[in-house]
Amino acid sequence: MQENTHALFLSHGGGPMPLLGDAGHTEMVQCLQDIAGRIGRPSAILVISAHWEEGVPTVTAAANPGLVYDYYGFPEESYAIQYPCPGDPGLARAIHDSLQDCGMSARLDSGRGFDHGLFVPLKIMYPEADIPSIQLSLVNSLDPEMHMEMGRALRALPRDNLLVIGSGFSFHNMKAFFAPETSETREKNVAFEDWLLETCGSADLSEKERAARLADWANAPGARYCHPREEHLLPLHVCYGFTGSRCSESFELQILNKKASMYLW
Repeated sequence: MQENTHALFLSHGGGPMPLLGDAGHTEMVQCLQDIAGRIGRPSAILVISAHWEEGVPTVTAAANPGLVYDYYGFPEESYAIQYPCPGDPGLARAIHDSLQDCGMSARLDSGRGFDHGLFVPLKIMYPEADIPSIQLSLVNSLDPEMHMEMGRALRALPRDNLLVIGSGFSFHNMKAFFAPETSETREKNVAFEDWLLETCGSADLSEKERAARLADWANAPGARYCHPREEHLLPLHVCYGFTGSRCSESFELQILNKKASMYLW
């Protein structure tokens, strides 16, 4: 990674709820504020959001993207949230070119705005909304190897003090959030989190072993209970591909009464 560059996989919670004072997101909000204070102000932010999938890696290219309120059934104020940060067309082009140079088809999108995978955590971390930001899509094949390769392609970016954020959720079973917890479901939640903490942070794993574990994540204990569909986990794979190393710090917390985690490189 370039000098002063960081990567962060964060669990972004449920829709706009972290911005509405929801008690189930108190630890998440505090954790993100603490991390932002620790790593300081980046020169630009690249967010890989779980809420955007395309056929090829696609990059927001507008100078001033709007917001996409891609959630439903929340209070009226949820649809008036503002986060008027600028885009960065030059960085968008560099991201696009880095992906292309690694043999991936990639696309620039000058029309799409920022979804809540970007504006919810960034409004918590950097409320001034004055840091140029870019969003990168997932690829709808949801192939873990490809998303690690996307991260590797981003290593060539000629930008120091860049913050790369994988915005997902280490636990994302929507039905489970609204179902009574049992000892069995709690055990599955904890087992997967323990596996993820070891996979991302253990010094006993080689990078070849770490990458193999992430590629085969679906066979981890509790994996498909925690992620019936993997789009909220794959931003982590991009972060790992970008860094190629174990995380420097992990954060364990409760979000919506589920064990969750975040990882900082």
